[in-house]
Amino acid sequence: MNRPDLCLEFANTRYWRGQATPTETLNAPADLAAWTKAPKPPSQKEFERALELRETIHRLFDAVAQAKAPAARDFDGLNAALAAAPARQRLKRGKEAFDWELDARSGTALALLAPVLWSAGDLLASGKLAKVRRCANPECLYLFLDESRAGKRRWCTMSSCGNRAKARRHYHKSKQG
Repeated sequence: MNRPDLCLEFANTRYWRGQATPTETLNAPADLAAWTKAPKPPSQKEFERALELRETIHRLFDAVAQAKAPAARDFDGLNAALAAAPARQRLKRGKEAFDWELDARSGTALALLAPVLWSAGDLLASGKLAKVRRCANPECLYLFLDESRAGKRRWCTMSSCGNRAKARRHYHKSKQG
């Protein structure tokens, strides 16, 4: 679960952010437990804290994707969460690779989201930060890492927003002609 884009994946648990009513996938503490693969759901208060952290992470990387400086309160909020989160202290052997050991049994937002917070810090401090993009569809606004060869990816996926844009352009061209 130690991936540089894990923080973006978490930020995207709320999507279609450009619409009047975005789609929310984390509607209850049990949803967060399932997403983090935690043994038990957090309390309602910890769940709300997790959603606050998600929005902080989203605002931070959305600003980066738009080549803007992140708001100081978001940067400070991430740093405060990182300072209070469990530290990376021990590695464990997985089936195919090594990963950081984490005890998420406490059910706190910081324990559940420690890998997300580590991912956000690692991404901010890495050379991949310049590859953070926001989907060009104004209704989508999904955040992603552009790992394309040319580094010019515009859409969250071609099968979704990319095809919609192509269809829209084709429709407008055919109406003009």
